[in-house]
Parts: sequence; C-alpha cells; structure tokens
Amino acid sequence: MEEIDARIAAVLAADGRCSFTDLAERVGLSVSAVHQRVRRLEKRGVIRSYAALIDGDQIGLPLTAFVSLTPIDPAAPDDYPLALATIEEIESCHSVAGVESYIIKVRVASPSALEALLARIRAVAAVSTRTTVVLSTPFEHRPLLAAVAAQPGTAPPVPD
Repeated sequence: MEEIDARIAAVLAADGRCSFTDLAERVGLSVSAVHQRVRRLEKRGVIRSYAALIDGDQIGLPLTAFVSLTPIDPAAPDDYPLALATIEEIESCHSVAGVESYIIKVRVASPSALEALLARIRAVAAVSTRTTVVLSTPFEHRPLLAAVAAQPGTAPPVPD
C-alpha cells in the first residue's frame, strides 16, 4: 500500500466520519485527490464499510459473552455460519484453529436470555458450547492504526 493511502486509511480508521476537507488537510492532499484515493480504497476492499458503533448497555443488551462452538459430529458439514446467521443476538462469528471450530460474540439482556440463546444455538447448529461472560470491556473496536503504520514504506498515521 502506498504511504499516502496508508495515512488516509489510518485517519479514516480513527474517524470514519471525517469530511474529505478535513481528511485532505490531515494528509496534505487536495480534496479531489483524497476523494479519488478513498474511492479506490473502497473499490479495492481496503475500506470495507462505515458503521455506527452502538453501546449494548444503552439499548438493553448489557451482557456480552464469547461462545466457543465444537461440533458434536466432526464429520458433519461445516455449515455453522449459515445455520447461525439468522440469530440476531450473534454480533460476530470467527472460524478458529484449535479444539473449537468457531467463536461467536453475543449480546443479550440477562443471564437467563444467555441461557435460552445457548439452547437455541445448540439446537440449530448441533454443537457443544463453552461460554465466557465478559465482565467489562476496557476497549474494543480499536482502529488498525499500528498495523497500517507498521507496513514497510509507510509513514505513521497523521495525528488529529
């Protein structure tokens, strides 16, 4: 990735609502040049989306848990993401190496809601589960600024 593209990506990772004018000032390009580069980064899939991060506590989903899924029948087809895609409480699903096949992140209203969700997951996907309840979250959704800056030939991100 070119140095200037890495700088643009770093700024947008930290502030996805940054205007093209502010972005141009931060990286030292014209607004039209920044606009073209951002569109190319989007087209190449470097920038995948822009999203609002919602606070689970504020919307009545204060309990977060990570659930590891292990197939009951190892010979069964690996269609767990498809089977779980309609369960709205699942925020993310990751295929992993190790004993478990997948780890999912869920958000629910209460321990009893988590218990009911785990029963649904087991029934829908024919898996055994191991659950870790989150006590607090000191940080999450950190932008990949360090990873962008660490690429050979790229400059560190432009601070605000």
